[in-house]
Amino acid sequence: MFRMISILLIGLYFLFVMPICSSGSRILVVPLDGSHWINMEVILQELHSRGHNITVLRSEKSWYIPGNSSIYTSINMPMLKYEADKNYYNKMLLDVMECRRSLTFIHTFCQQYLLTSLLVNGYNVLARATAAMLDDTVFMKKLHDAKFDLMLTDPALTIGTLLGGYLKLPMVFNVRWINNGEGHFTIAPSPVSYIPVPWSELHDQMNFLERIKNVLHYLYGVVEQHLIINPAYSDLLKRHFPPGTDLLSLQRSADIWLLRADFVFEFPRPTMPNVVYIGGFQCKNSKPLPAELEAFMQSSGEHGVVVMSLGTFVSALPHDVMESIAAAFAQLPQKVVWRFVGEKPSSLGNNTLLVDWLPQNDLLGHPKTRAFVSHGGTNGMYEAIYHGVPVLGLPLLFDQFDNIVRLKARGAARVVEARSLTKEDFLEALKDILETPSYRKNIQQMSQLHRDKPISPMETAIFWIEYVIRNKGAAHLQSAGFSLPWYSYFCLDVAVLIMALIGGSVWALILVCRTLCCRKSRRKLKSE
Repeated sequence: MFRMISILLIGLYFLFVMPICSSGSRILVVPLDGSHWINMEVILQELHSRGHNITVLRSEKSWYIPGNSSIYTSINMPMLKYEADKNYYNKMLLDVMECRRSLTFIHTFCQQYLLTSLLVNGYNVLARATAAMLDDTVFMKKLHDAKFDLMLTDPALTIGTLLGGYLKLPMVFNVRWINNGEGHFTIAPSPVSYIPVPWSELHDQMNFLERIKNVLHYLYGVVEQHLIINPAYSDLLKRHFPPGTDLLSLQRSADIWLLRADFVFEFPRPTMPNVVYIGGFQCKNSKPLPAELEAFMQSSGEHGVVVMSLGTFVSALPHDVMESIAAAFAQLPQKVVWRFVGEKPSSLGNNTLLVDWLPQNDLLGHPKTRAFVSHGGTNGMYEAIYHGVPVLGLPLLFDQFDNIVRLKARGAARVVEARSLTKEDFLEALKDILETPSYRKNIQQMSQLHRDKPISPMETAIFWIEYVIRNKGAAHLQSAGFSLPWYSYFCLDVAVLIMALIGGSVWALILVCRTLCCRKSRRKLKSE
């Protein structure tokens, strides 16, 4: 009886007392645009519902982050003017497709080089924007006077990390990608013998040649970090931060890393105490569809519906690829809902509905949905896992190729190549997904594992954000390893000492043996 009362009191504490202790806090948020904003916005909605006061720093030319909102106050950053637009990503898609015509071993390096070209410009723009903000005394005084309790940022946009470090705020990352790769490679030990490096398109069961490729990708990333990314910020850091500060040290000083990953999807690997996993936190049970869309779904009968979306950045594939996809869809007994922007394909069948926007989560959760044709974006992959819908992957850019590799390794997806896609190839792969029960069985098992948690990923995220606010940081979770020089971290100094001792001992042993042998030889000569 006493135990039950204790459990009840602890539960009431977590439900009522703890939220009060940290509600009403002032949170400064620096998000990244595009699909990353979707991830940040759902967290902000939950924080707002718990009484927190939220201020969002955004570009005045933002694509997706609204300037006016009922859940936050926005501050425009007029100095952040990045010249790239959405058409830039359509051009990059064509370059990636050209890269993928080369040998399998080589094309991933070609794609990584394209990404480097994007990063060179992007990080220089971000460094100039941050320097302009730190040099603006009026702007910085406004941020200082607001007395924020926390910096919540996506570190893929370095402005939040730099501002948080300058303002000396406790910092929480909403993160998957950082600098030139996946977050783990910045914060956690990452043995390349079995952990695939981002952009390598490898899994965790690598043969010798694949390990060579993995190591080369890793070395490429190290060179890129230290010779391309870090120098972009060197002048800024010298002028505004203590000596010895670099971008990596600021990032590793973050109190909590809310990592958008789940080991149901990711390959198992080492981690750190201040890394908290919230993969799929944006997923939720489906809501009713609009009447017209619901009627279309119901009209599919027993065959069901295929949903297709290529994400937020790429508006359209090359025309011949679109025609092949449309012609393949037309031969299916299933109905198709296709998020599509551009000229309508001439081969489009009567079973296909084109929409310029679709409620993806609600469609994937609909009982009539049979398959998801996706570019492989992280949000879409976790929504497919959450709702147990098998995937036909059509990866186009960035991490999408690696994401599909992970789902394929679980037996829940197939992959087709946009560069060489024909109607026959696409139709064969899609029919395989629809007609082979193992794909649906495997992803439904993943869905069960993903949902089987004591508390939801969203509740986990909110707990740790408020934990940092309540305790004014979480320095006790940060590893001392990051303060060590590289030779101490790898114990090379210890190894050198041990080798010197062993070498000295061997040399001394040889010297003693030679001395004893010489004495014995001299005695033998004298006796003769």
